[in-house]
Amino acid sequence: MRAKSKRYKKESEQLSKESLSLTEAVEKVKSFKSVKFDQSIECVLHLGIDPKQADQLVRGSISLPHGIGKQKKVIAFCEDSDVEAVKSAGAIEAGCDELVKKITDGWMDFDVAIASPKVMSKVGKLGRVLGPQGKMPSPKNGTVTGNVATAVAEFAAGKVEFRNDAGGNIHAVVGKQSFETEKLVGNIDAFVSHIKKIKPAASKGTYIKKMSISATMSPGIIVDI
Repeated sequence: MRAKSKRYKKESEQLSKESLSLTEAVEKVKSFKSVKFDQSIECVLHLGIDPKQADQLVRGSISLPHGIGKQKKVIAFCEDSDVEAVKSAGAIEAGCDELVKKITDGWMDFDVAIASPKVMSKVGKLGRVLGPQGKMPSPKNGTVTGNVATAVAEFAAGKVEFRNDAGGNIHAVVGKQSFETEKLVGNIDAFVSHIKKIKPAASKGTYIKKMSISATMSPGIIVDI
């Protein structure tokens, strides 16, 4: 296990065991010493779901009101007639047969893959390649859609994808350390509200059990929920 830096330890010492209000937590994470890059801010929710049950899985995507401060590399599997419009919307690569072959041959320099339902029969063969990396298009997170150009524009601008892990946790980037406090609070509020709206009907008891935020290289701060 990699040893924690002196900066990290010093920041940890500044935290009490008590949870903070969302605004206080955001101000605290913004106060941490900056490093050589603008750190991403991540929100983590521990959910009261059983990750082993298919009817309690939580996944999807959301466009946050203030963006996340990062452009994503997006590709699109679509019919030839849509290629021009999709590339104009921000896709770095678009098409079907040639794009499927390019990925089969090992090319993976992209963050998100969007697909039209019309070509999913051909894209399906990439499941073993894209699935383990979380890049396989799926209707559940909005990456399989009839409006490919719109989806490309949203994801290229930083639309956030999420899915629970084996421990029932949801992780999502909600902005940058340089964002104004109000914008980070607005993004986090929007994300948490969305997660609440998609609570699985099969999930019983307390749904959101714990919430924390952190910067890329900072300790986590517990938020009072």
